[in-house]
Amino acid sequence: MEFDLHIHSKYSYDSVLSPEWILKTAKKKGLDGVAVTDHHTIKGGVATAKINKSDDFMIIIGSEIKTEYGDIIGLFLNAEIKTRDFMAVVDEIRDQAGLVVLAHPYRKGKVFPTRLLDKIDLIEAFNARSPKELNRKALELAKRFEKPITSGSDAHLFFEIGRARTILAPDVEIKDLLLKGETEIEGKESNYYFVHAQSLMIERYKKVVFK
Repeated sequence: MEFDLHIHSKYSYDSVLSPEWILKTAKKKGLDGVAVTDHHTIKGGVATAKINKSDDFMIIIGSEIKTEYGDIIGLFLNAEIKTRDFMAVVDEIRDQAGLVVLAHPYRKGKVFPTRLLDKIDLIEAFNARSPKELNRKALELAKRFEKPITSGSDAHLFFEIGRARTILAPDVEIKDLLLKGETEIEGKESNYYFVHAQSLMIERYKKVVFK
């Protein structure tokens, strides 16, 4: 099975992807499921799961939270994460039996404290919106501390969906496979400057239209 474990919908301040478009595009690209991980909300994941009528396609509800140590993704959530403090975010995710993912390490020069890696379940070792060198460092970090890995496109635009994939064995509990590290990852980096420029334009547009 192939999953894109990091996608943003219109419920993120810098994306315009509708849940319908996410489903349509992901299925067209041969994915078996996606994690919708909007900034600071699970609304996109909930909305996408609600309209998904396929028993053979899985929606993982998630959220990407900005903390003092960088961005953390919670997967398999059922309630909003209310805090922005790293330790409290971890606690809130755990209280929901969710998984804690360190998203795109080293982005924007941030270096996650290795002393806190025991609080992390998985490391996003490939992010299609990160430069190749940062993905290399993220994978090295995961290997050095023997952490399971994920791969996600970090899609904010429709053509980015599926550019990164986490490959899992079929007919097995996905959460268990992720925690055990029984995954493979693959992907192709997007043009860093182009995709981030598009997201910045979307963010500015939304601020003007919805202020």
